[in-house]
Amino acid sequence: MGGTPRATPEQYVRTNPVSGEVATRAAAASVADATAAVDAAAAAFPAWSAVGPTARRMLLLRAADALDAKAQDFVAAMMAEIGATEGWARFNLMLASGMVREAAALTTQISGEVIPSDKPGCIAMALREPAGVVLGMAPWNAPIILGTRAIAVPLACGNTVVLKASEQCPRTHALIIEAFIEAGFGDGIVNLITNAPADAGDVVGAMIDHPAVRRVNFTGSTAVGRIIARRCADNLKPALLELGGKAPLIVLDDADLDEAVKAAAFGAFMNQGQICMSTERIIVVDAIADAFVEKFAAKVGTMPVGDPRDGKTPLGAVVDLKTVSHVQGLIDDAVAAGAVQTNGGAADGVLMPAHVIDKVTPDMKLFREESFGPVVGIIRARDEAHAIDLANDTEYGLSAAVFTRDTARGLRVARQIKSGICHVNGPTVHDEAQMPFGGTKASGYGKFGGKAGIDSFTELRWITIETQPGHFPI
Repeated sequence: MGGTPRATPEQYVRTNPVSGEVATRAAAASVADATAAVDAAAAAFPAWSAVGPTARRMLLLRAADALDAKAQDFVAAMMAEIGATEGWARFNLMLASGMVREAAALTTQISGEVIPSDKPGCIAMALREPAGVVLGMAPWNAPIILGTRAIAVPLACGNTVVLKASEQCPRTHALIIEAFIEAGFGDGIVNLITNAPADAGDVVGAMIDHPAVRRVNFTGSTAVGRIIARRCADNLKPALLELGGKAPLIVLDDADLDEAVKAAAFGAFMNQGQICMSTERIIVVDAIADAFVEKFAAKVGTMPVGDPRDGKTPLGAVVDLKTVSHVQGLIDDAVAAGAVQTNGGAADGVLMPAHVIDKVTPDMKLFREESFGPVVGIIRARDEAHAIDLANDTEYGLSAAVFTRDTARGLRVARQIKSGICHVNGPTVHDEAQMPFGGTKASGYGKFGGKAGIDSFTELRWITIETQPGHFPI
């Protein structure tokens, strides 16, 4: 379809990045619509927060089943809206429904404690209570996983939620909310806002400013995360931010190169490198660098790109032509400064081949800037200490990995890498519902998942009961 599709003032259009056809027509919410969604969540909060943990668990389990039942709809939506492969869509759904079942398991683990008091007859307790309305904002790249993660544990903790959908995948995110409502989370417990891209700032700002919103979580770019953080700070509201990454994968001189190659190829090019945990820098010790690069280039050479609708290739489409331009710019800058391209080629629209750029140095943009696309830089390190220094030479700190046959050495190195997540002899891309997921530095703060998620989405209160007559100095 040529040109820009027309939309009514109440709708906006998301186009398919591969075909250019209309993928979705979604409601373009106004500030008044956003305020009404928060009002609905606030009105539902007193009753929902009083629901017992077993009843909450049963509804969450029902929601997980409802998500699974929409598998074909999710596949179609992700293919149309973001050019996803069927495999990526189904993996998204599998992990997302697992997250809801894990959240269900948490409802009876929202516990407190009795704390010894120095005051005679005083029973002192620390209790965790629902915070209120939780605003969740999820991106397009892993839309079912991240959209579900934004609301599952908050609901388990007794909060009501508003999910602000990504402008790139409004239908995918709407399916999540539809599943939860079908499971029994209606009447304002869960709410969805879709907005035109131009209105995002006003719509999000109004919801953060709304006094009923007591927690905000955002997954997306560091640049937008800073804006969210400032707005939350002005309102004195806690924010959970999971932002950009520049994940390093260190290959030490005693590593199993075949295992390192498999993990690096998966970590760098799964979903075309459009994952916050994607391996963006492979840091290889000089002693084995040539051998690694030879094996890695051969592996990546077996990973072609193709139309995701055909489902015949490991790499599919990137989300838009802007990504292609950004990635190509990083590659051109590196090669002009002396780096060597071992894999790659020209993109066909949003179908961009896997690129491997060897001999990247810290003065190149490819070393510093998040690519969020199908390119990985290989950096050569003198030794272990130099590799650690290179890994930490970044503003980001989400995921990392180190490969070595000596597990004690691997743990020692992992402890020195400044990141929220680090894997020894595993890929940088790894997520499980029960794990404390989150980063440090410019990758954000706060944790999703497991008991750490309970801490993020509850208020810890100190309550006392006096059991003896009081004695006071005045």
